[in-house]
Amino acid sequence: MHFNIRLGSVENVPFYFSRYFWLFVMGWLSIPVALGQQHPSWVRRTINRMLTDSTAPGKPSFRVYPTLGYAPETSVEVGFSSMLLFQAKNDTLNRLSEINAFTFFTLESQYGIWLDNFIYGDKDNWVLLGRTRFQRFPLLYYGFGPNTSGDHPAIVDAMYIQARQRLLRKVVKNFFIGPQVDFQNLYNTRFEQPADGQPYELPRGHEGTTSLGLGVSVVYDNRHNPLNVRKGIFSELSFLSYRKTWASHYNFDGIMVDHRMFHPVNRRDVFAWQVYGSFMWGNVPFNMSSLLGGDMIMRGFYQGRYRDNNLVAAQAEYRLLPFGFSKRIGGTVFASAGAVAPKLGELNVRQFVYAGGVGLRYLMFPKKDIFLRLDMGLTSEGPGFYIVTGEAF
Repeated sequence: MHFNIRLGSVENVPFYFSRYFWLFVMGWLSIPVALGQQHPSWVRRTINRMLTDSTAPGKPSFRVYPTLGYAPETSVEVGFSSMLLFQAKNDTLNRLSEINAFTFFTLESQYGIWLDNFIYGDKDNWVLLGRTRFQRFPLLYYGFGPNTSGDHPAIVDAMYIQARQRLLRKVVKNFFIGPQVDFQNLYNTRFEQPADGQPYELPRGHEGTTSLGLGVSVVYDNRHNPLNVRKGIFSELSFLSYRKTWASHYNFDGIMVDHRMFHPVNRRDVFAWQVYGSFMWGNVPFNMSSLLGGDMIMRGFYQGRYRDNNLVAAQAEYRLLPFGFSKRIGGTVFASAGAVAPKLGELNVRQFVYAGGVGLRYLMFPKKDIFLRLDMGLTSEGPGFYIVTGEAF
């Protein structure tokens, strides 16, 4: 069983928090209120600012959330999440943009800063999509391939930096194209073999690696609110090339395909589905391989539980946003399937693993139609729990 709490998300991330987090403000701060007791006035005002969306439509909305958690790899962890939501020129006809920041520190001297951005310009003339990471956090390593055991993973403790941005220009309505850059640096690494079981063959890049990729991304996107899509299509095809000639330790390439569709069933309910593929070739370091699992696709699996050069996955979800008897509480059911393989031609149905689950939703920003989601993903290896702002896809 593992827990993950992260507020705000644009894309999957290469490091994943396990057995984790209870939201500080949604936890003990709300208990006295539920018992009919009163906080001091300044505490009530703070809770109200964090949980109540008082901004007018089109106006920027900013929230800061303290977090408190525990994980076997980290001991006690404290941190803050913040999220800025806005529309260009405060125009409600423009798409909703998001900038999210998350900081954490643990009693094991682990720490990190995350920054995600999904920014639309006025009239969608351009889009800036990206993420930035700086952290020291353990990565569980189960080996490569579709048949790895879930027992006795190795632990890779390292410093990690990533900066990835895509600057997309509108060509025609809802169609964007532009360059992208991805820089990743894994350093001060320590590969710890498991105390029990067989030791792992040391993967390429285990001693640390630098990867700098340049490429292009093509996107079709007619969503108005990427954090809670009621209707629309998002489809992306991207290519990145990593070369020694521009500071990478290894030569390799990658293609990513991401197609999502959202179908309104009625005024509240939405049926959504996604097909995702990540295909790498060349001398790919282990930290740049395709990873299965996480809080966005194949929920219930640790991100990186299965890894290899090639990954295909699909998921479907039915969302009730909100329930008919409530103004703020909703729910969802979802299912997914995916597989990894060293070569594209070796992917087959027998290697697929499956996950499913249910979730609750709390309408955190009513005027911007954004929900806080609590998901429970179920797999053959046990459940996983996630608390995240915005839908998984």
